[in-house]
Amino acid sequence: MEKNCKIHECNFAASDVIGVLLMFALTIVSISAMLVYSVPMISDLQDDAQAQKIEQGFTILDSRTSKVALGESPLQTTSVSLIGGSINVNDDTVDDKSNIRIVITNLTNPGASEDFNCSFGTIEYTKDNQKIAYEGGGVWSKHEGRGGSVMISPPEFHYNGETLTLPIMSITGRSSSSGNGDISIAVSSDNKPSILFPNTSISPSRKNPINSDKVYIYIKSQYYDAWADYADTMIYTTATLDHENTTAIIELDVMPPMGTSTLTNMLKVGAVNESNPLPVYDFSFYLEAENSNNNGLNPAKYEIGAISGTRTLTYNLAKKGGANQLQVHVTYKDTAAGADYIEEWEGVDVYPVSSTKADQYATVDYLDPTFMMRYVPGTNGATPDFSWGPSGPISELPDVEINSGNVSFSMNDLTQHYMKLITKDGAVIFDIDGGKQDPVDYETSKITINYDGRPGAITFLHITRNDMDVAITE
Repeated sequence: MEKNCKIHECNFAASDVIGVLLMFALTIVSISAMLVYSVPMISDLQDDAQAQKIEQGFTILDSRTSKVALGESPLQTTSVSLIGGSINVNDDTVDDKSNIRIVITNLTNPGASEDFNCSFGTIEYTKDNQKIAYEGGGVWSKHEGRGGSVMISPPEFHYNGETLTLPIMSITGRSSSSGNGDISIAVSSDNKPSILFPNTSISPSRKNPINSDKVYIYIKSQYYDAWADYADTMIYTTATLDHENTTAIIELDVMPPMGTSTLTNMLKVGAVNESNPLPVYDFSFYLEAENSNNNGLNPAKYEIGAISGTRTLTYNLAKKGGANQLQVHVTYKDTAAGADYIEEWEGVDVYPVSSTKADQYATVDYLDPTFMMRYVPGTNGATPDFSWGPSGPISELPDVEINSGNVSFSMNDLTQHYMKLITKDGAVIFDIDGGKQDPVDYETSKITINYDGRPGAITFLHITRNDMDVAITE
């Protein structure tokens, strides 16, 4: 019996030793695992801390550089720590991938279009996979292993929905430094920016207010995606990306001139403010007969029409009966609703024509609230009033039912409604066609148009090139 007890005591002792060894082994494994995973994390934290320090230094550099570029100081110096990385000053002779291009298109007069570009250049810090750069008045950061780039400090790009102010910060000079010490970046300027727009000495088309159709801004940069993100955060701008050319593209609609002007064969109308129940304030034509036309103001078909994607809006004037009155038809169709979806109206009233023969004249007011219209839909079976409904891709308020023969809508009601629809996707151009024997004298005839434009259309443009000489000293 005593012998058996001793054997059990030995077994218990062996179990204790094995347990201690297992605990020790588990501890070693745990510590090893912690070291395996925590060392890279600690290294990443150190890298992030160093990157933040560089970003802070570049943010200070950005602020001081702006003072130089905008004429507040002729010279500013900023100290930056290298922390094992390198800093390079790249002008357009080194970095042709950092530039901005402005294209101003004029569809009605292509000869008045403008196209010009400028180099940004960069002050760029690089360490391993991390890049931090000053470019275009902003600070940008990019880590090759973490996806795209991000904005640290916003660029000099200011747009309030009406005026774009764009001082282009253009870097000159080439220098570099690397290591672990501190370096100084000196930025200087003669404080004489080059005025690119408006500037009629360069081109008669470079004047405000802008008389064109679109403004395109192409920003080519290693940090193009962050530029686009910045544009998307602004209220009145959005950007698209051209990945192949590392370019952010910003498109701005131009608000066309309003008021009274001499009649031409084209009329541009900007997008109206659909949130305004009555966004169109004036839309009228004063028409005089052509001097050599003894038949007077007697158009067989005087058409004013606009096409926007799937939508078409047409006003048609024609002589009715004698030579002293004009009948009007209004037609709207949208093939997005269906090929046969057409709304057509004819005037209950007529526009009077005054005087005789070549001296005849008439005022056609497409916002006359007393000029009533009759609904005359086609007999093709399509929904007769498809565009009068909740605000959406093919319809606009008011949400009403309109039957054939309805005479409760005025010319003002139709113009307000259809202008919202035809400009839903942006500005449109109305073509004015007087037919083979146009009876209208365009030199003496006038058009008046005023409306509440959709917020965000550009009217004024101010662009300067601000050259800055940048040098690195140790």
